[in-house]
Amino acid sequence: MSAHLRMDQPARRHRLDEMAQGVLGKGAPRKDGPLKVSGEATYAAEWQIAGLTYGVLVRAGAVGTLRGMNRAEVEAMPGVLAVVEDERFVRNSAQGTADAAPVQDLPTIDYVGQAVALVVAESFEAARHAALALRPEIVPREGIVFDPESPDAVVDVPQDDQASQGDLDKAMAEAAHTVDVVYRTAPHSAVAMEPHASIAQWDGTTLTLRGSYQMLKYNRNELADSLGLDPGDVRILSPYVGGGFGSKLGIAAEAVAASVAAMRLGRPVSVAMTRPQTMEAVYRRTESRQRVRLAADAGGRLVGIGHEALVSNLPDEAFSEPVTQSTPFLYRGEHRQIVQKVARIHRPATGSVRSPGEALGMPVVENAMDELAVAAGIDPVALRLMNIPEVDPSEGIPYSSNTLAEALRRGAEAFGWAERARPPASCREGEWLLGVGVASASRVNNLMEAKARVTLAPDGRAHVETDMTDIGTGTYTILSQIAAEMLGLELDHVATTLGDTDLPAGSGSGGSWGASSVGSAVYLACEAIRRELAGRLGVPETELTLTDGTAIAGNRRTPLREVLGGEALSVVGHLEPGATDGAVRQASWGAYFCEVAVSAVTGETRVRQMHGTFAAGRILNHQTARSQCLGGMTWGIGMALTEALIHDPRDGHIVNHDLAEYHIPVNLDVPQLEVLLLDERDDWANPIQSKGIGELGFCGAAAAVTNAIFNATGIRVRDYPVTLDRLLAAGLPDPD
Repeated sequence: MSAHLRMDQPARRHRLDEMAQGVLGKGAPRKDGPLKVSGEATYAAEWQIAGLTYGVLVRAGAVGTLRGMNRAEVEAMPGVLAVVEDERFVRNSAQGTADAAPVQDLPTIDYVGQAVALVVAESFEAARHAALALRPEIVPREGIVFDPESPDAVVDVPQDDQASQGDLDKAMAEAAHTVDVVYRTAPHSAVAMEPHASIAQWDGTTLTLRGSYQMLKYNRNELADSLGLDPGDVRILSPYVGGGFGSKLGIAAEAVAASVAAMRLGRPVSVAMTRPQTMEAVYRRTESRQRVRLAADAGGRLVGIGHEALVSNLPDEAFSEPVTQSTPFLYRGEHRQIVQKVARIHRPATGSVRSPGEALGMPVVENAMDELAVAAGIDPVALRLMNIPEVDPSEGIPYSSNTLAEALRRGAEAFGWAERARPPASCREGEWLLGVGVASASRVNNLMEAKARVTLAPDGRAHVETDMTDIGTGTYTILSQIAAEMLGLELDHVATTLGDTDLPAGSGSGGSWGASSVGSAVYLACEAIRRELAGRLGVPETELTLTDGTAIAGNRRTPLREVLGGEALSVVGHLEPGATDGAVRQASWGAYFCEVAVSAVTGETRVRQMHGTFAAGRILNHQTARSQCLGGMTWGIGMALTEALIHDPRDGHIVNHDLAEYHIPVNLDVPQLEVLLLDERDDWANPIQSKGIGELGFCGAAAAVTNAIFNATGIRVRDYPVTLDRLLAAGLPDPD
């Protein structure tokens, strides 16, 4: 059986609130947790397969054309099985791109770190030793641009990313208060705990890839396209993914290389990237240059807003970081100008990394709002509250819900903002300058097509199956909770199988749409099962109560096993986005409050406290949702204070391509973080009224930290991250 719904109308009835089991929404521990902490969860590179060989990628050390390499010499080394070259290696490892580059006499190398060959050997050690001995000969190209702000950079202006209304220049000229500022953000790496890894097997007709990937129904098509296979002849298995953060949305070099080698050698091939390779050959987050203009009347009411962003990518790549994504609908202002530009340069490809769009755009807009609050002499929280629109000011459509005001008020109360807000550079403890900051959070809400099969077995237990992945977000648990709630089962009576392209195609993990999209598919399947059970009991489905493995109908209690009568019920739920997608503005909302201490001696910043309040529709699991917000806020601290990929201006290579030099926040950088979740029901979002929360915790978080630094020091650093050298150079107050 199947149950299909196209989301053309809001979900007027909250069926999940009418269920009796009471397992949904609570903080259930992750079902996969014991497997992971005990080492029993098998990740991509850990499968034990007979005859397994090992491959190590070889990187390009320059931009240019590949003339050749000492292949024969390396293939003669002990244990080496092959040096595999293929035109499919020399391509851009970028988001959604798996097409082989055009075959040329001399293959093109577009960035330092691009994979050019794979050395395969009987052992990893032999493969690594031989890979270090392989010397690609690259003829450099002239006129290559590595700096996105270079006057020689080719700059595209994608028309889909531009929007304007009114006359912003006139509004700026006539406004009582204005802000016109330029901020720059650094490039970032996803740095997932588990590096990219794949094991490929070829049986002559079917390729099986055990890989660490987020979007399997798309990844299968990408890999098949790269290899010239029919998608039906490719199977991908990703039951456990050790973090992705966008970096594993698209097929990367190690999967293609392992597959090509396995097909040539007739043996399984394992390829795991090193940390430097994941930071070079897998796409990064773009750097950005952002100009924000704000025009406000004497009372602080916005009449105009402008947001111009310059980002980068390789030539001919389609992806452009949507930096201005939330600006059109976040604050009021009838005069608007949104501009997006893409510089074509030869640094590693850019793609979706950790809340793409809002992660870069929201902090800068929120910094500009803080600057406006100072210029107008208005409390930063009050300024934001007075500028929340009644409808989307760019589209003129209503919001499905807008809880920004509630998040700001509830967050301010929990943080004690009214008692702690103070003029800039007015509070200190010895050498430490103290300050507080606030920022709004917003993330567009998306719904993706998804399928999931739910089977209610004759013994009354349920099984959920979909190719959806769990990248550490709690998908195993959340889908089990939805099925348990709908079918009246204890949570441990529901099993969930994920990460196999042989299963119904889910939405994939990305864009914070996974739980809502696949969760709705599970809901639809369970709803159909409930209707079948109700029919067997002779009552309407709305009069059926399922709890603790028992069906209650017409004052009769019947064990599910008896209702099933030895038969299994299996339904595939199928959800599709529909007319609701554009009828209203859908987003999730939040607010951050932060306290920092800045040393007037060293310029060191310590985050003392950080609070986040978030609203994302129905909260499906408070424990996993809170964990996602904690992770996002930690990313915000990293963006504000430590994280930056550094490119050598001479050849574009990443200087700090390891975790020794690319600084992510560690335990001592992160204080006790507080999270308040506002439970709401957004009928327009999907049948289960939930919205994405995984990325929301990051969207604007960095600005709360940097606004607090300004409040502590009176210094506004407009280049991220705000490292101590930048504060010292700006001139900190004397350490009295």
